[in-house]
Amino acid sequence: MQRSSADSLVVLDFETTGLSPQYGDRAIEIGAVLLEQGKIVDRFQRLMNPGFRISPFIESYTGITNEMLTREPRCEEVMEDFSGFIAGRNIVAHNASFDRKFLDAELKRVHKVFTGECCCSLLVSRRVYQEAPNHKLQTLVSHAGIPETGTFHRALADAEMTAHLWMSMLNRIRQQYGIQQLFLDELGKLSKLGKLYAHSYLSDLAGCR
Repeated sequence: MQRSSADSLVVLDFETTGLSPQYGDRAIEIGAVLLEQGKIVDRFQRLMNPGFRISPFIESYTGITNEMLTREPRCEEVMEDFSGFIAGRNIVAHNASFDRKFLDAELKRVHKVFTGECCCSLLVSRRVYQEAPNHKLQTLVSHAGIPETGTFHRALADAEMTAHLWMSMLNRIRQQYGIQQLFLDELGKLSKLGKLYAHSYLSDLAGCR
């Protein structure tokens, strides 16, 4: 089976009405960027109407208002389009378990299934940037010296900054360990290791190249 390069994939972010689709929460914005060999070559951004009013907290947290959403297409229409954007590709998200829940739930409503690999940049950052004060996206962007490309908690800006963070982590591994070609499954394994084992794992990868 052909392995997937870690620098060619879709980085995505959802803004939502709450924490879990299991309790009726819906997506209200999707933002994504397509990386090809480490460069952003395409973008996808849509607001979407969940079919009910969002809370004042979510309005304040995201800057997305009920008035904005009333003019937007329903979630199902947007996700039908987005399914084409990610078809045949792998994905990365910061705190991917959250975004993956909403991706799967919203795709299910339009009878679609995502079948690619999924990796969490937050978990990887805990192994690559162990010295960071915490591993929130905003903290890591500052820690890694990544320019802010927009407002945090808006989907496209978060996706773009996550993509830059992802490439920053890949480049740090390359520089420290001399590993030029990194595969997504290797980053997935790194994300699941205890932090004390990260160095030996990456050193072993370097020795196998």
